[in-house]
Amino acid sequence: MRILIIEDDKKIASFIALGLRQAGFAVDYADNGEDGLQLLLAGPYDSAIVDIMLPKMDGLTLIEELRRQKVNAPVIILSAKHSVDDRVRGLQAGGDDYLTKPFSFSELLARLQALIRRSTGASETTRLTVRDISINLLTREVVRGGMKIDLQSREFALLEYFLRNAGKVVSKTMILEHIWGYNFDPQTNVVDVLVCRLRNKIEKGFDQKLIQTIRGIGYAFKG
Repeated sequence: MRILIIEDDKKIASFIALGLRQAGFAVDYADNGEDGLQLLLAGPYDSAIVDIMLPKMDGLTLIEELRRQKVNAPVIILSAKHSVDDRVRGLQAGGDDYLTKPFSFSELLARLQALIRRSTGASETTRLTVRDISINLLTREVVRGGMKIDLQSREFALLEYFLRNAGKVVSKTMILEHIWGYNFDPQTNVVDVLVCRLRNKIEKGFDQKLIQTIRGIGYAFKG
């Protein structure tokens, strides 16, 4: 899952980014509304976290322009404004949720996960299942054939990405963008290394292999 943080307070942005990366998200960052809007229009992002008081373009104007251009990525608004009227204005501008500062990271993460589930049509479940493997998006538990498998955060993020795109070919660049964000070297072999680690954990001891290498392109997870 790939998230954009648009926040001019670097301390808050770093706090959110660190927590999201530890939770397995790829994170990009903009410190003003204009740059944030351009990143969202270039996309794709699974969600955005947007402060209201931003330089160059305020958060509400950014969200209104985003919706005008038919970008439907779910947006959580961050604001120091607590009144009901402020919340209403944020939601009417096109925000999907509104969180007031100060906030707990656990609440932000839970709201973000809920928005992403709804936007992907998975609002009724917290579990993804393909063939004999399933993951719980809340507890981050992975089970294959009744056996629990321990994954690190990026391994879990890659498996989730594969499950959401089961049966489709995903390129190495697509994986890099969704797992690492824009901060990567396109010549790096980190995708191959991560896929190898994931294969060792979810395929070892099982007859059926799930991850197929598509030479010169990327990978496909058997649907």
